[in-house]
Amino acid sequence: MPGADYQLTKLLDLSPSVKRFMSYQLGCCAGATILRLAKDIVENNKHARVLVVCAEINLINFRGPSEAHVMSSSLVLSSPMVPIVSTSQTILPESEGAIGGHIGEAGLSLHLLNTIPAIIVNNIENSLVEAFHPLGISDWNSLFWIAHPGGPAILNNIQKKLGLNEDKLRATREILKEYGNMLGVCVLFIMDEMRRKSAEQRKKTTGEGLDWGVLFGFGPGLTVETIVLHSIPIDHPIIDD
Repeated sequence: MPGADYQLTKLLDLSPSVKRFMSYQLGCCAGATILRLAKDIVENNKHARVLVVCAEINLINFRGPSEAHVMSSSLVLSSPMVPIVSTSQTILPESEGAIGGHIGEAGLSLHLLNTIPAIIVNNIENSLVEAFHPLGISDWNSLFWIAHPGGPAILNNIQKKLGLNEDKLRATREILKEYGNMLGVCVLFIMDEMRRKSAEQRKKTTGEGLDWGVLFGFGPGLTVETIVLHSIPIDHPIIDD
């Protein structure tokens, strides 16, 4: 102490009276959670501007070989874009103990059940319906997707369960392939990858040419963060023949 929020205030030469807030131990849903909180802050404070910084310090996860921790380690380490329209958070049923962690003298011990992919897949459509029914949207292929890449099994099962086209999880799979599971920061990398690729391919919007999208974060609890997004148009320069 003081924490990273204090250090950032100094490094960025921000006002000493800037309001700071730190969130800890949110796991893989941290990126989605902090976006939800940022939306609430902006909507309830006139003229507010919010800087979101999401960082993972994974050093405390490393330790010597141990049969008790080999599974959790392998699972965890498997490797301004859009307006936020609405957000929701829910604890999935029958999921207590699916994702947990304890900090001790040896660092952070993570405990993950092998039923996590099934728990997420069996409940994800409920979250989609609750989020998009007010908008009259029920075709999940009409959305652009930013889903936390917990691992190939979760992504494959989501795609199969919802009948998603092969390209729907392209950005998510690309980040998983290039960087692995970076926990809470993953969704921010995926958002940037989608924005960059949409511009590169001269799509009409930042959401792969689509208007509406969804962002999912999965974390301890088992907690699911669902964020409804709306893309913005991309102004491409005119190229003369």
